Formats: sequence, structure tokens, C-alpha cells
Amino acid sequence: MFTRIVELTTKPGKNEQLSATINDKVLPILKRQKGFVDEMVFVSDKEDNRVLGLSFWNTREDAEQYHRTEYPKVQEAIRPLLDAEPVIRTFEVHTSTTHKIAAGRAA
Repeated sequence: MFTRIVELTTKPGKNEQLSATINDKVLPILKRQKGFVDEMVFVSDKEDNRVLGLSFWNTREDAEQYHRTEYPKVQEAIRPLLDAEPVIRTFEVHTSTTHKIAAGRAA
């Protein structure tokens, strides 16, 4: 399994609106993508302008296909709420109790 971690810095006080936009506009796009497994959104309890989005994918190729074809639409939908460009990092999932992945069996 593969994950994309998207670090978002919103305009001051816009983190809840960004989270709602992700739920209303981004999740429907993600759910239609080949290999999409799950999305988790984290809103900072200390910084009112920090949001993390973690999307889980069956394969790196599925995530890369989404990034090439659909992510530009997602970025356009959230851009008015952001104070900076999103920072995207990618990882292989090593362990997950939710997704029933044990260490060493993620690939």
C-alpha cells in the first residue's frame, strides 16, 4: 500500500472550511479513482492554519495516475483557501492496523 501526505497551510482561520471542501469536493473525486483506498484529514488543534490529508492507494502507480490526471482539479478547488502551495510527500505504508498491514508485508 502507498500513501500521499499532503501538508496544507490555509489562510488564517480557514482550516475548517478547507476540511469541508475536501469532504464535499475532493472525496467524490478520490472515490472514483482506480486504486484509491482511504482518505484521512487532520486539522491541527494548535495551529489554526494547518491541515494534513493522507490518501491511501493500492499502488504507487495508482497514486501517480491520480496526481497526473485529477490532482490539478483538486488543487484548483482548494487554492482559494490556501496561504501556500501544498507540500506532498509519498511513502510506502509499513504498518497499519486499520488496513491490516503488518510490518514487512506492505508491498
